[in-house]
Amino acid sequence: MVKVETSEPGLYGLGCATFRQRAHAVVAAIDKYLNDFCVGRDIDNIEDVWQATYQSSYWRNGPVLNNALSGLDQALWDIKGKRANMPVYQLLGGKCRFGVDCYAHASGTSPQEVADNVSQFIEKGFRHVRIQMGGYGATQLLGGYGYSGEAPEPNFKKAGYGMPDDNYMDSLVYTKSVIDIFDKTRQQCGEQVELLHDIHERIQPLEAINLIKALEQYRPFFIEDPFSPENNRYFKLLREHTTVPIAMGELFNSPQEWVDPIKDQLFDFIRIHISQAGGITPAMKVARMAEIFNVRPAWHGPGDVSPVGHAANAHIDFAVWNFGIQESVSFTETLQTIFPKLSIC
Repeated sequence: MVKVETSEPGLYGLGCATFRQRAHAVVAAIDKYLNDFCVGRDIDNIEDVWQATYQSSYWRNGPVLNNALSGLDQALWDIKGKRANMPVYQLLGGKCRFGVDCYAHASGTSPQEVADNVSQFIEKGFRHVRIQMGGYGATQLLGGYGYSGEAPEPNFKKAGYGMPDDNYMDSLVYTKSVIDIFDKTRQQCGEQVELLHDIHERIQPLEAINLIKALEQYRPFFIEDPFSPENNRYFKLLREHTTVPIAMGELFNSPQEWVDPIKDQLFDFIRIHISQAGGITPAMKVARMAEIFNVRPAWHGPGDVSPVGHAANAHIDFAVWNFGIQESVSFTETLQTIFPKLSIC
């Protein structure tokens, strides 16, 4: 979390700089570089501050500096909203919708358990549910992904190699399990719910393409992250073999990673992590560009994004015409205590 204080008594802004895996590096970037660079600048000139800060390090488009910049950028938008006495979405163009549609996360240790979990979310009113067996693939098998107990202990573990918590993934078991959870959920829940799944870049590109082709009969709302950013060239091949909607982008840092795929309509939902890309200012540019090519924002919104970051997601969601869907999160009691007056509406 970044706090920007101003020379006006009591006026400050908060911004999300989420990078849980390298949090200390972001703190150093803010304290050692951005602080001195930004002191004395006009808080009203958000675009100018963003561009000057972005260009100032010369080497750019990395997740550490982008997240630090996002904290600054979101805090400046927070300040502008306070000074205008208006929600930030009004400053971004005003509401395009009455609410932000979100998807829930259903998981389980078997296809039946996943389907039952989806049924519970439908009863709560959710129309979109992501289905997984385990966090990103299938139920954990020796720390990896696959049906529990289906595969034997790997030889490297038997031979005493590796650390106790080392993981491995059986891609064949994983792909079979994904087909099974889609099949069971469609049988039980019918067509009344939109189903999503996150491959999370865990398998080889050709394996992902074959899996997505097999899932086409179940009409997924989207399949997320079939390829790592290093394998973006496979999107053209994927498009040639299936019409399943694709979501991509949570690891993207630079416009060079999303401009051409959006222009070429290689995926249907842009999933960038807003703090990873540098904040509200660049995210709005992504959304406006994506609108021209009928690509819809579905911003990354996991549990390790702060409430301020989720608020930024929602304010953009309200304001952009081509909004797709938003990842939902349930805030813990601790977070609700820290942010008692947080509102994203």
